[in-house]
Amino acid sequence: MNYLDFEKPLAEIEGKAEELRAMARANPEMDVEKEAAALDRKAGELLVQLYAGLSPWRKTQVARHPERPHCVDYINALFTDYTPLAGDRNFADDLSVMGGLARFNGKPVVVIGHEKGNDTKSRIVHNFGMARPEGYRKAIRLMDMADRFGLPVISFIDTPGAYPGKGAEERGQSEAIARSTEKCLALRVPLVSIVIGEGGSGGAVAFATANRVAMMEHSIYSVISPEGCASILWKDSNKMREAAEALRLTAQDLQELGVCDWVIREPVGGAHRAPLDAIKSVGLAIETMLGDLGTRSGDDLRQGRRKKFIGMGAKGLAA
Repeated sequence: MNYLDFEKPLAEIEGKAEELRAMARANPEMDVEKEAAALDRKAGELLVQLYAGLSPWRKTQVARHPERPHCVDYINALFTDYTPLAGDRNFADDLSVMGGLARFNGKPVVVIGHEKGNDTKSRIVHNFGMARPEGYRKAIRLMDMADRFGLPVISFIDTPGAYPGKGAEERGQSEAIARSTEKCLALRVPLVSIVIGEGGSGGAVAFATANRVAMMEHSIYSVISPEGCASILWKDSNKMREAAEALRLTAQDLQELGVCDWVIREPVGGAHRAPLDAIKSVGLAIETMLGDLGTRSGDDLRQGRRKKFIGMGAKGLAA
């Protein structure tokens, strides 16, 4: 288990329990199960306490946890007959964005998502989930196909933001993000989005201008990272805790603001502790959201989506 800094007391207790069991495995005559079970109970109670009232900064840490389920995990678990499509038919294939045709509960859909990778090698291959212009143009190509054949679109959001490199800017990064957002608004088929980790700025909005936007309980969605915000406002990236509070980036705050439609509960300790349970909860949420949208006409879906986003900002939070 990869422990976060606020989980250090938990790491010590679980580590002691594992040490006892390791000693018992080395010496079968030792009976340590009673003591280990007591430590397990203590660890379980502490885990509930730690996650009962996470601060926005701690939620940010959980949202970035390297062992959370990624887009590829959701696709493999929830979809069948997944056929990935590659390239934007213009420049290249951006591996930070994956997508293609699949079946969800036996019905054909188009699925799109950011993929961060789960180890050093795969993170480099997937550019840490930061899409370049060709990634957004690939998504546009997929959404065009969905619109043409009347297929619902499901998008998984998990990105720190669009890639800010020189090459990406030269190839029209901002234009590609705007075109992808425009395509989301123009679709005449249901579009549901789930923020499974980080929802960073325009890089997230380009896939999440949806009829329904759901967020995992410990995910975040913001115009800028807490570190970036702190660097701009206070010229000190170490003030990221204060920035996280001010940004109102948690799923709970965003539901209150009307940006998020549904908060999907995570297992105690976060999605990384019970990934299969977290994926199952996301699948049930997708099924419900698509069911709610399935009977609406193309014009109604498009107009409802536009009205939803034009109306954002009308609701507020108490200071």
